[in-house]
Amino acid sequence: MDSEKMTTTEGKTQGKSARSAKSGTSAKSPAIRAQAAKPPTAKPQPAKPKAGADAATLPQAHERYYNRELSWLQFNKRVLEEAGNTNHPVLERLRFLSISASNLDEFYMVRAAGLYGLVSAGVSAVSADGLTPAQQLSAINAFTAELVAQKQDLWRTLNKELADAGIWLVEQDELNAAERDWLEQIFRDQIFPILTPLNVDPAHPFPFIHNRGLTLVLEMSSDDDKTMTGLLPIPERLDRFIRLPAGPNGAEEIRFVRVESLISLFIEELYPSFKIVAQGTFRVLRDSDIEYQEEAEDLTSAYELLLRRRRRGNVIRLEIESKMAERLRDFVTSELAVQSELVFVKDGPLGLADLSKLITSDRPELLFPPFSPRFPERVEEFNGDVFAAIRAKDFVVHHPYESFEVVLRYLRQAVNDPNVMAIKWTLYRTSSEGSSIVEALKEAADRGKSVTTVIELKARFDETTNINLARDMEKAGVHVVYGFQQLKTHAKLGMIVRKEGGSLATYCHIGTGNYHPQTARIYTDLSYFTSDPAMCRDVARIFNFVTGYGRPAELEKMAASPHGIRSRITAHIDEEIAHAKAGRPAEIWAKMNSLVDPGIIDKLYEASAAGVEIQLVVRGICCLRPGIPGLSENITVKSVIGRFLEHARIYCFGQGHGLPSRNAAVYISSADMMQRNLDRRVEALAPIINETVHEQILDQIMAANLKDNQQSWQILPDGSHRRIAPEPGEEPFNAHEYFMRHPSLSGRGQAREQHEPPPMALD
Repeated sequence: MDSEKMTTTEGKTQGKSARSAKSGTSAKSPAIRAQAAKPPTAKPQPAKPKAGADAATLPQAHERYYNRELSWLQFNKRVLEEAGNTNHPVLERLRFLSISASNLDEFYMVRAAGLYGLVSAGVSAVSADGLTPAQQLSAINAFTAELVAQKQDLWRTLNKELADAGIWLVEQDELNAAERDWLEQIFRDQIFPILTPLNVDPAHPFPFIHNRGLTLVLEMSSDDDKTMTGLLPIPERLDRFIRLPAGPNGAEEIRFVRVESLISLFIEELYPSFKIVAQGTFRVLRDSDIEYQEEAEDLTSAYELLLRRRRRGNVIRLEIESKMAERLRDFVTSELAVQSELVFVKDGPLGLADLSKLITSDRPELLFPPFSPRFPERVEEFNGDVFAAIRAKDFVVHHPYESFEVVLRYLRQAVNDPNVMAIKWTLYRTSSEGSSIVEALKEAADRGKSVTTVIELKARFDETTNINLARDMEKAGVHVVYGFQQLKTHAKLGMIVRKEGGSLATYCHIGTGNYHPQTARIYTDLSYFTSDPAMCRDVARIFNFVTGYGRPAELEKMAASPHGIRSRITAHIDEEIAHAKAGRPAEIWAKMNSLVDPGIIDKLYEASAAGVEIQLVVRGICCLRPGIPGLSENITVKSVIGRFLEHARIYCFGQGHGLPSRNAAVYISSADMMQRNLDRRVEALAPIINETVHEQILDQIMAANLKDNQQSWQILPDGSHRRIAPEPGEEPFNAHEYFMRHPSLSGRGQAREQHEPPPMALD
């Protein structure tokens, strides 16, 4: 960024701080300090359009929107770039490579598969950015080819660095005699009994290869010189990497061998009467999208059938190792009926998602330093009584920096409390058998409490888990509701009704993330606890909407999709436009995972044209094109990707006072700005009224995300990105590290007054 841009942005920032001070924000606020520093997403400031510009003057669709699928690939490229970030320990970089590979697998299994289905059906309708399905696939495959090449390069780099650190993934010719003997015993005892060698000939057709299945293909010759082709599917339950016994260097050297290399080493034991002429490994991905037929009467049975179909979907991606002979490549490609653009030849291990299995705890110096989440001091001040803490004041728990245990304690306290009458809970994703939440709900029902659980069967790739959990809970006496056939229930709500004196009191948990104790350790999410009567009545109305199928009565404070979040967000944007046209400060801050909806994007463009300053933090898909003169010059977009996965959704509007300000409207939500979240899901949007919680979310969480210059990328007008780096004289700031070191505001209780954050806490 050049000095002119720096100067312009600094001037604007000072103006914001001055306006915020006038609007009543504390001078000690971390956000004021954060904003006084130059934001890392500095941008050129062309002359603003005349007031009154509106959506009617916007460019054509293909100029307004970036393609959704390509934007997702851009996001995954940012994840992959973290594998090359030498500021991270090498095993954590390996983890980023594995995550990127896993993400790409799922993308092909669902998004690309859907596009191939449209092409096969002859659909030529264009997307919002003006591309047909065939054009999108062409662009996707070209982008993916570059991404795959980058993955392979990064793997070679990481493999060398791992070896330098004493962690080896060895090939057959690198094994010593003792290791070969040990592997032969492992093969005979633990692998040979479960392998099934197959021949392919007129009497034995090419078998079905499972989704994500790894398979050896072989060309063999018999004693009478007949040529045979064999297949050896590798069962997915086998460990992908086998750790070899400690060698002469002991624990200082860790050695692994791939399971396909081990099997190949002793392959002739499976084909004793043949000579192996050539062999190679391939891996398939299949169409795993589920199309639900609305007329199905039994939702559970319908999904079980669809899940069986998923396992047999069409092949939409084929990976072949580069050392496979050309004739075997042609054989596999032909038998699987895969188009050439879907075949990826890879120089290195197939299925890079499995590389996470190489991450060993034996070398902690090659991992991020351990981090233990804090338990909110506010709850401890009430001797661990979560209900008493909520009665005293609303508070927010910021995961994973603060422990998910507080959510579990909230529920377990309700289970053990004889005064609790009813529990209502939504489950979109949770852990499988043994989930603390599921066990608590079952125990509550067993104790005679009224327990209702809304469980979403359509949570992609968790359908089987949710079906099993639902049946288990029903057996325990929990009233299980599957939600709507047409709508996913994605809201994260936990409601507890307690008898207090002669009346009933309601307590609510409103979250931005799933009730999943494992992901709560790595996803940044917000858990909002409140006993505000109006908010609790709204939560009850949303539950009644899902369980009773009737459109909810008008909500008092909250908004809910599919009927209310779009209109609430749009109304706030319109208000900011009016403030800008009247010459008042007009600002929007928002944080989300995806920004796709054309209506919301166009409304933001309209706001930009009116002079509203808009700063967005969008982790993943962003179809809005920021920084285009005459369209979006007042919009900046950044993406934060680091040690933790940004997942919380936050929406902030200055309401004529600029940002940050105590007068701002601040919301948390389960909903991203996508058509599916706004129109085809049950989602919740909760306003933050309490002063301390408001300050925490706006002045601390949003400010830190906007200030981050260590794990952030600026999204560019063409949909690509560039990594943000501190300007000369600007201090490095890492939002994740900041939150690991500093307790949240609303969870601190009296400790906040005793231990006020030091000056320049966000520096």
